[in-house]
Amino acid sequence: MKHHSIEELTVRAAEWAAADPDPATAAELREVLAAVERGQDGAEADLRSRFSGPLEFGTAGLRAAIGAGESRMNIAVVRRTAAGIARFLTGAAEGAYVPRVVIGYDARYRSHDFAVESAGVFAAAGFEVLLMPTHLPTPVLSWAVRAFDADAGVMVTASHNPKEDNGYKVYVGGRVEPGVGRGAQIVPPIDGLISEAIHWDEDLAGIAVADSGWTVLPAAGEEGDVEARYVADIVALSPAPADGARDLSIVSTALHGVGGHTLAAVLSGAGYSALHPVLEQETPDPDFPTVAFPNPEEKGAMDLSLALAERVGADLVVANDPDADRCSAAIPTPGGGWRQLRGDEVGVLLGSYLIRRDAAAGRTSIMANSIVSSRQLGAVCAAAGVEHHQTLTGFKWLARVEGLTFGYEEALGYDVAPALTNDKDGISASLLLAELAQALKDEGRSIQSELDRINVGTGIYATDQISIRVAELSERDVLLGRLRSAAPATLGGSAVVFVDDLADGVDGLPPTTGLRLLTEDNTRVIVRPSGTEPKLKCYLEVVVAVASESGLEAADAAADARLSAVRTDLGAALGL
Repeated sequence: MKHHSIEELTVRAAEWAAADPDPATAAELREVLAAVERGQDGAEADLRSRFSGPLEFGTAGLRAAIGAGESRMNIAVVRRTAAGIARFLTGAAEGAYVPRVVIGYDARYRSHDFAVESAGVFAAAGFEVLLMPTHLPTPVLSWAVRAFDADAGVMVTASHNPKEDNGYKVYVGGRVEPGVGRGAQIVPPIDGLISEAIHWDEDLAGIAVADSGWTVLPAAGEEGDVEARYVADIVALSPAPADGARDLSIVSTALHGVGGHTLAAVLSGAGYSALHPVLEQETPDPDFPTVAFPNPEEKGAMDLSLALAERVGADLVVANDPDADRCSAAIPTPGGGWRQLRGDEVGVLLGSYLIRRDAAAGRTSIMANSIVSSRQLGAVCAAAGVEHHQTLTGFKWLARVEGLTFGYEEALGYDVAPALTNDKDGISASLLLAELAQALKDEGRSIQSELDRINVGTGIYATDQISIRVAELSERDVLLGRLRSAAPATLGGSAVVFVDDLADGVDGLPPTTGLRLLTEDNTRVIVRPSGTEPKLKCYLEVVVAVASESGLEAADAAADARLSAVRTDLGAALGL
C-alpha cells in the first residue's frame, strides 16, 4: 500500500467529505480533519486508518467499522458497491431479462440505511427490487434468494463481528449461476467480476439513486408474511408429532441479534413448549450490552444462557449469533453444570443423526465439511458407506457440493437443509439439534451418551483452536511466513511427516492461503488467516483410538494431554 503524506491525505479526505452524500459522515470527517489541523493526539493515525485504501470486495463481500472514509462502511461505500453489483448483474443479464434482487438487513447501526440505499441504486438501474420488511436473520435472506427466484441477494450484516462493524454479503441466483450455486454466497470468478465493476473513485453524484420503486415484502400480520413463509418451510423439516408432545426443555439466546423471534416461532411451531429465552438478550440491540463480543464462540458470551439453564433445569441450550446463521449448543454434564459443545461435536452429532434419518426415509445422504473442521464426520460417513466431501473454508464452497444433504464448518455453521437455505442456518440447525435431543431423551439417553457412542466407533477426534488477534493484517503474514520457513520437526512428541502449503492446492482443492502439518500419529494442524477478522487461526486435531466405552475416560485424558503438547509446540514455532 502506498504511503501518502499527511498533506495528500487531508486533500483526499476533504474531497471525500465534499462529495459524501451523507451529512453525518461528512461532518464526522471534517471533525477529524480539524483535529489533524489542531495537532490533536491520534488524529493523524485516525485519518490514515480511514484512508488506508478502499475496502476489498471478496467472497465475503465487505466488512469494516462503520464511519467516514474509504476504509469504512458508510453510504458512499455502499452506493458505489451497489452500483458495481448493478453493473455486473446488467452485464450478466445481457438484455435477456430484468434482474431481480432481494435485500435483507440485521439490526446493527446503519443496517437499514445501507439496505435502503442499495434498494435505491438497484431500482434506479431498472431492477426488480424486493426489500425485507424489517431486520431479519441472514438465513431468511438466503432462503428468499431461492424462494423468490432472485438473481442476487444482498444481506447487510457484520454477523458476529464487534458492535463497531457492519458488512455487505452477496448471494447469487440461478440465472447468474445455474445449478448448485443458486442461492449461495459468491465465489471466484464472480467476486472478481463484481470487484472490477465497483469503481471506488466513481462520482457519487453520478450514481442514480431512486427514492422509491422497490417492493417491501409482506410483514408480520400481512398476507404472505415473508418470515412466516420461511418459518413454515423450516418447521416442515421436523413437524410437531400428532399428539404435540415434545417435552424437551430448551434455553435459547439471540445474543441481542435478530434471531430470537424467528427461532421461537420455529421451535414452538415444531411442538416445543418448554422454551426459555434469555430475556436480557432477546431484543435486538446494536450495542450488544451484555457481552464483550457478540459471538457464541467467545468466552463469556453464553454465561447468561447457561445460568438460566441451571435455574430451569433445561435439557439443551442453543445460542445464535446476531444474524442467526450460526448456532452454538451446550449440554448438562453428568456431574452437574454445563458444557458448551465444540462446533465439530455438533457437526458430527447432526451428521450422524441425519445419516440414520435419511436411511430410514430411503434418502441418499451426501455430506461435507470444511478442510479445517474435524475429520470425524468423514470417518462416520466411511463406516456408513455415505459419500463425504472436504471443501475449502466457508459455506460458499460447501454449498456447491453436488447433491449435498448436510454440510458444516467448525465455526458453528451448519446447513441441515441445503434445498431450502444454500448457506449456514442457525435456526434450522437449532431445530434439528432439538429433534435429536428429544429423540435421545425419549430413549432415556443424552447427547453426551450419543457422542460417546460415536467416539467408540471412530476413535476420539479431539480438536482445539489457537486464535491470534493482530493489530495489523500484515502481522498474520509474518506469523505464517515464520511457520512456513521453519516448521517444527515434531508436534506433541510425534514427527511431522507432511507440511503442505495450501497455496499449492491440496487434495484436489483450489489454492488458498495457509499451511497444513500432519504427524506420524495422525495429528493435524492447519494454520490460516481469518477471512473476516484480523486473526490468524490455528486448528488442532489429535486422534486417539478407543477400544470400548470403558476406555473413553482414559482416551479423553490422553487426547487432552496430546492437544496441550501440540499447543505448546505450535506456539513455540510461531514465536508466541
